[in-house]
Amino acid sequence: MALNATKLSDFLKQKHVGFLQRCLRVLPSDLSFFDTHRLSLAFFVISSIDLLNSNALLNEERRAIIDWIYSMQIPPNEGIGKRGFRGSSANSGDPYDFGHLTMIYSALASLIILGDDLKRINRQAIVEAIKELQLEDGSFAATHGSESDMRFVYSAVVVSHILQDWSGIDIDKTVTFIKKCLSYEGGFGLRPGCEAHGGSTYCAVASLSLMDKLNFALDKSEIKSIIRWCVMKQVSGFQGRPNKEPDTCYSFWIGATLKILDTYHFTDVNANFDFVMSTQDPIVGGFGKNSYSPPDPMHTYLGLAGLSLIPTTNKILSTINPEVNISERATEHLRCIHRQHCV
Repeated sequence: MALNATKLSDFLKQKHVGFLQRCLRVLPSDLSFFDTHRLSLAFFVISSIDLLNSNALLNEERRAIIDWIYSMQIPPNEGIGKRGFRGSSANSGDPYDFGHLTMIYSALASLIILGDDLKRINRQAIVEAIKELQLEDGSFAATHGSESDMRFVYSAVVVSHILQDWSGIDIDKTVTFIKKCLSYEGGFGLRPGCEAHGGSTYCAVASLSLMDKLNFALDKSEIKSIIRWCVMKQVSGFQGRPNKEPDTCYSFWIGATLKILDTYHFTDVNANFDFVMSTQDPIVGGFGKNSYSPPDPMHTYLGLAGLSLIPTTNKILSTINPEVNISERATEHLRCIHRQHCV
């Protein structure tokens, strides 16, 4: 089903840009509990601005932002867990100043979007961090001694893809773990035996695709079951689990999963567009998780990312790469880095 082009006129681009610029410069007080995850918040804002084709607005701050991101890189040889990127300077120098897999991804993705060449990245330290954080069951811990689940599998896989260095991952163990997380419902849980969830289903499918193991790990009936589960999550927008309200973020998590599986055309794009637009704040800009929630950087980014999967929205948004979760423009810069032809 094609998107009604007249709907695009309701999209408040300048409001969203203003909201994102404010979030980049001053962390809203109601997000202060995310202080240790500033790198992720920065990624949401920077990638949102990129999807809005407004990167030029960051020109004056670009170098300062890049330097700040690199300042979150932990010097090597600091001990167990002391590799990669920390989420913010909040824990800098204390006993809990560990590298975090999702912060590594947030840092690398943000640098790519900003046009950096990644030459200041300590690649070996990151690869060692990934290797250190893989557990015996094939999953990955977020950081030294912390929880492990599908989110951090994706973080480890996408970082390895970005670096084009897979030596930190035991791919066979990783595929085995992902396979064990496939629920009887059709989607993937965070861990074996867990309820299927939109976010963990995306992480599983995207990880298998990036490792080129999708058709190796899953047979046709399993892929068909995953597609059915994802399509059945659309109730207007998409819900993350059965009997839950739709949430802006699943327009990307579920939508991107279907895009990777080449079945996004099974969705009702008009209903999804209308839902995401109902979460748009017409006063301050940004998107919330639903129509009665305030806007925040994460839902703003994932709302924009979800909308960018709809072909007709290329008039207002850049197209996103559903596997790496950055724009195709930024993905082309990453390919340039891989070819080592970037200036």
